[in-house]
Amino acid sequence: MPLVVLCGRPGSGKSRRAAELRAALGGPERQAHVVAEAEGGRAALRAEVERLLSRRDVVIVDAGNELRSIRYELYCAARQAGTARCLLHCAGGTGRPDEPPFEAPDPGNRWDRPLFTVHGEEPLPLADIRAALFETAPPPPHRATRTQPLQSCSFLHHLDRVTQEVLAAVMAAQRSGAQPGEVVRVPGVAEGLVLNRPVSMAELSRLRRQFISYTKMQPSDENLPQLASMFLQYLSRSIQ
Repeated sequence: MPLVVLCGRPGSGKSRRAAELRAALGGPERQAHVVAEAEGGRAALRAEVERLLSRRDVVIVDAGNELRSIRYELYCAARQAGTARCLLHCAGGTGRPDEPPFEAPDPGNRWDRPLFTVHGEEPLPLADIRAALFETAPPPPHRATRTQPLQSCSFLHHLDRVTQEVLAAVMAAQRSGAQPGEVVRVPGVAEGLVLNRPVSMAELSRLRRQFISYTKMQPSDENLPQLASMFLQYLSRSIQ
Protein backbone atom coordinates (compact mmCIF):
# COMPACT_ATOMS: atom_id res chain seq x y z
CA MET A 1 0.00 0.00 0.00
CA PRO A 2 1.09 3.60 0.37
CA LEU A 3 4.43 5.23 1.00
CA VAL A 4 4.93 8.25 3.27
CA VAL A 5 8.28 9.99 2.83
CA LEU A 6 9.42 12.36 5.56
CA CYS A 7 12.02 15.04 4.93
CA GLY A 8 13.58 17.80 6.97
CA ARG A 9 16.67 19.03 8.75
CA PRO A 10 18.06 17.37 11.90
CA GLY A 11 16.05 18.33 14.95
CA SER A 12 12.86 19.04 13.01
CA GLY A 13 10.92 16.21 14.72
CA LYS A 14 10.86 13.63 11.93
CA SER A 15 11.12 10.59 14.21
CA ARG A 16 8.33 11.89 16.44
CA ARG A 17 6.14 12.48 13.41
CA ALA A 18 6.96 9.01 12.05
CA ALA A 19 5.78 7.49 15.34
CA GLU A 20 2.57 9.53 15.15
CA LEU A 21 1.96 8.38 11.59
CA ARG A 22 2.63 4.76 12.50
CA ALA A 23 0.03 4.91 15.28
CA ALA A 24 -2.51 6.75 13.12
CA LEU A 25 -2.17 4.77 9.88
CA GLY A 26 -1.56 1.26 11.22
CA GLY A 27 -4.27 -0.99 12.57
CA PRO A 28 -5.91 -4.40 12.35
CA GLU A 29 -6.38 -4.12 8.60
CA ARG A 30 -2.82 -3.05 7.79
CA GLN A 31 0.63 -2.75 9.29
CA ALA A 32 2.64 0.46 9.28
CA HIS A 33 6.39 -0.01 8.90
CA VAL A 34 8.92 2.70 9.75
CA VAL A 35 12.17 2.60 7.75
CA ALA A 36 14.88 4.72 9.34
CA GLU A 37 18.31 5.80 8.15
CA ALA A 38 20.93 3.18 8.89
CA GLU A 39 24.35 1.97 7.87
CA GLY A 40 24.58 1.54 4.14
CA GLY A 41 23.22 5.00 3.28
CA ARG A 42 20.60 5.76 0.68
CA ALA A 43 21.07 2.53 -1.26
CA ALA A 44 20.27 0.43 1.83
CA LEU A 45 17.34 2.70 2.69
CA ARG A 46 15.85 2.42 -0.78
CA ALA A 47 16.33 -1.35 -0.85
CA GLU A 48 14.47 -1.76 2.44
CA VAL A 49 11.63 0.47 1.22
CA GLU A 50 11.31 -1.56 -1.99
CA ARG A 51 11.29 -4.80 0.02
CA LEU A 52 8.45 -3.62 2.27
CA LEU A 53 6.23 -1.97 -0.34
CA SER A 54 3.14 -4.10 -0.81
CA ARG A 55 -0.54 -3.78 -1.60
CA ARG A 56 -1.52 -3.95 2.06
CA ASP A 57 0.91 -2.22 4.40
CA VAL A 58 2.01 1.39 4.87
CA VAL A 59 5.71 2.26 4.66
CA ILE A 60 6.95 5.39 6.45
CA VAL A 61 10.45 6.64 5.62
CA ASP A 62 11.95 8.36 8.68
CA ALA A 63 15.01 10.01 7.15
CA GLY A 64 16.30 13.44 6.20
CA ASN A 65 15.76 12.87 2.46
CA GLU A 66 17.36 16.25 2.05
CA LEU A 67 18.27 15.87 -1.62
CA ARG A 68 15.83 16.00 -4.52
CA SER A 69 17.55 12.98 -6.05
CA ILE A 70 16.77 10.83 -2.99
CA ARG A 71 13.12 11.83 -3.01
CA TYR A 72 12.98 11.11 -6.74
CA GLU A 73 14.34 7.60 -6.18
CA LEU A 74 11.61 6.91 -3.60
CA TYR A 75 8.98 8.36 -5.93
CA CYS A 76 10.14 5.95 -8.64
CA ALA A 77 9.97 3.02 -6.21
CA ALA A 78 6.37 3.86 -5.27
CA ARG A 79 5.31 4.36 -8.85
CA GLN A 80 6.94 1.14 -9.93
CA ALA A 81 5.04 -0.63 -7.14
CA GLY A 82 1.80 1.04 -8.30
CA THR A 83 1.06 2.57 -4.91
CA ALA A 84 0.02 6.00 -3.67
CA ARG A 85 2.48 8.17 -1.79
CA CYS A 86 2.89 11.56 -0.16
CA LEU A 87 5.69 13.72 1.23
CA LEU A 88 5.68 15.18 4.75
CA HIS A 89 8.07 18.10 5.25
CA CYS A 90 8.99 18.71 8.89
CA ALA A 91 9.99 22.36 8.87
CA GLY A 92 12.53 23.79 11.29
CA GLY A 93 15.60 22.16 12.78
CA THR A 94 19.19 23.10 12.14
CA GLY A 95 21.79 21.63 9.84
CA ARG A 96 25.46 20.97 10.60
CA PRO A 97 28.33 22.14 8.39
CA ASP A 98 29.30 18.56 7.51
CA GLU A 99 25.83 17.71 6.18
CA PRO A 100 24.62 18.12 2.61
CA PRO A 101 22.50 21.23 2.01
CA PHE A 102 18.77 20.74 2.45
CA GLU A 103 16.93 21.05 -0.85
CA ALA A 104 13.45 22.11 0.18
CA PRO A 105 10.59 20.23 -1.49
CA ASP A 106 8.85 21.98 -4.34
CA PRO A 107 5.23 20.97 -5.08
CA GLY A 108 5.94 21.84 -8.69
CA ASN A 109 8.02 18.65 -8.88
CA ARG A 110 5.92 15.53 -9.32
CA TRP A 111 8.13 13.62 -6.87
CA ASP A 112 7.48 16.24 -4.14
CA ARG A 113 3.70 16.04 -4.22
CA PRO A 114 1.26 15.65 -2.65
CA LEU A 115 3.20 17.72 -0.13
CA PHE A 116 2.26 18.40 3.49
CA THR A 117 4.29 20.68 5.76
CA VAL A 118 4.18 20.81 9.57
CA HIS A 119 5.91 23.29 11.86
CA GLY A 120 6.89 22.70 15.46
CA GLU A 121 4.10 21.19 17.52
CA GLU A 122 1.21 21.75 15.14
CA PRO A 123 -0.94 18.65 14.60
CA LEU A 124 -0.49 16.44 11.58
CA PRO A 125 -3.05 16.96 8.79
CA LEU A 126 -4.11 13.33 9.18
CA ALA A 127 -7.39 13.65 7.26
CA ASP A 128 -5.60 15.06 4.23
CA ILE A 129 -2.82 12.49 4.48
CA ARG A 130 -5.33 9.62 4.66
CA ALA A 131 -7.18 11.02 1.67
CA ALA A 132 -3.95 11.23 -0.35
CA LEU A 133 -2.97 7.67 0.57
CA PHE A 134 -6.24 5.77 0.65
CA GLU A 135 -8.76 7.75 -1.40
CA THR A 136 -6.63 8.67 -4.39
CA ALA A 137 -5.91 6.34 -7.27
CA PRO A 138 -2.19 5.57 -7.46
CA PRO A 139 -0.36 6.89 -10.52
CA PRO A 140 -0.11 4.49 -13.43
CA PRO A 141 3.09 2.47 -13.43
CA HIS A 142 5.95 3.59 -15.61
CA ARG A 143 5.89 2.20 -19.10
CA ALA A 144 8.93 0.11 -18.24
CA THR A 145 6.90 -1.84 -15.66
CA ARG A 146 4.28 -2.86 -18.20
CA THR A 147 4.74 -5.67 -20.66
CA GLN A 148 6.04 -3.88 -23.73
CA PRO A 149 9.37 -3.52 -25.50
CA LEU A 150 11.59 -0.58 -24.73
CA GLN A 151 11.52 2.12 -27.37
CA SER A 152 14.59 0.95 -29.19
CA CYS A 153 17.79 -1.00 -28.79
CA SER A 154 19.62 2.08 -30.08
CA PHE A 155 18.39 4.10 -27.08
CA LEU A 156 19.74 1.54 -24.61
CA HIS A 157 23.00 1.27 -26.53
CA HIS A 158 23.41 5.06 -26.53
CA LEU A 159 22.55 5.25 -22.82
CA ASP A 160 25.14 2.60 -22.00
CA ARG A 161 27.84 4.23 -24.13
CA VAL A 162 27.27 7.78 -22.90
CA THR A 163 27.30 6.84 -19.21
CA GLN A 164 30.46 4.80 -19.70
CA GLU A 165 32.13 7.79 -21.37
CA VAL A 166 31.18 10.06 -18.48
CA LEU A 167 32.62 7.62 -15.93
CA ALA A 168 35.81 7.29 -17.96
CA ALA A 169 36.20 11.08 -18.06
CA VAL A 170 35.68 11.42 -14.31
CA MET A 171 38.18 8.68 -13.48
CA ALA A 172 40.73 10.08 -15.96
CA ALA A 173 40.43 13.54 -14.38
CA GLN A 174 41.01 12.08 -10.92
CA ARG A 175 44.03 10.10 -12.11
CA SER A 176 45.42 13.30 -13.64
CA GLY A 177 45.36 14.97 -10.24
CA ALA A 178 42.11 16.96 -10.35
CA GLN A 179 41.62 18.66 -6.98
CA PRO A 180 38.34 18.96 -5.04
CA GLY A 181 36.38 21.89 -6.41
CA GLU A 182 37.79 21.64 -9.94
CA VAL A 183 35.38 21.18 -12.84
CA VAL A 184 35.56 17.81 -14.58
CA ARG A 185 34.86 18.13 -18.30
CA VAL A 186 33.41 15.48 -20.59
CA PRO A 187 34.30 15.83 -24.29
CA GLY A 188 31.37 17.17 -26.27
CA VAL A 189 29.33 18.19 -23.22
CA ALA A 190 29.01 21.83 -22.19
CA GLU A 191 28.05 21.02 -18.62
CA GLY A 192 30.80 20.04 -16.19
CA LEU A 193 30.91 18.20 -12.87
CA VAL A 194 32.40 19.65 -9.70
CA LEU A 195 33.67 16.95 -7.34
CA ASN A 196 34.03 17.96 -3.71
CA ARG A 197 35.77 14.71 -2.80
CA PRO A 198 37.45 11.73 -4.48
CA VAL A 199 34.98 9.20 -5.89
CA SER A 200 35.78 5.53 -6.41
CA MET A 201 34.95 3.54 -9.52
CA ALA A 202 32.68 1.33 -7.38
CA GLU A 203 30.59 4.32 -6.28
CA LEU A 204 30.43 5.74 -9.80
CA SER A 205 29.37 2.37 -11.19
CA ARG A 206 26.60 2.08 -8.60
CA LEU A 207 25.29 5.55 -9.48
CA ARG A 208 25.51 4.69 -13.17
CA ARG A 209 23.37 1.57 -12.64
CA GLN A 210 20.79 3.62 -10.73
CA PHE A 211 20.66 6.31 -13.42
CA ILE A 212 20.23 3.70 -16.17
CA SER A 213 17.45 2.02 -14.19
CA TYR A 214 15.52 5.30 -13.77
CA THR A 215 16.10 6.48 -17.33
CA LYS A 216 14.84 3.17 -18.74
CA MET A 217 11.53 3.76 -16.95
CA GLN A 218 10.68 6.48 -19.46
CA PRO A 219 12.89 6.00 -22.50
CA SER A 220 12.56 8.72 -25.08
CA ASP A 221 14.56 9.40 -28.22
CA GLU A 222 14.01 13.09 -27.45
CA ASN A 223 16.39 12.68 -24.49
CA LEU A 224 19.26 11.28 -26.56
CA PRO A 225 21.16 14.57 -26.98
CA GLN A 226 20.78 15.39 -23.27
CA LEU A 227 21.72 12.01 -21.76
CA ALA A 228 25.28 13.02 -20.86
CA SER A 229 24.12 16.27 -19.26
CA MET A 230 21.34 14.46 -17.41
CA PHE A 231 23.83 11.93 -16.06
CA LEU A 232 26.24 14.68 -14.96
CA GLN A 233 23.39 16.44 -13.15
CA TYR A 234 22.46 13.16 -11.46
CA LEU A 235 26.06 12.64 -10.33
CA SER A 236 26.25 16.20 -9.06
CA ARG A 237 23.14 15.71 -6.91
CA SER A 238 24.18 12.26 -5.69
CA ILE A 239 27.84 12.83 -4.79
CA GLN A 240 28.12 14.95 -1.67
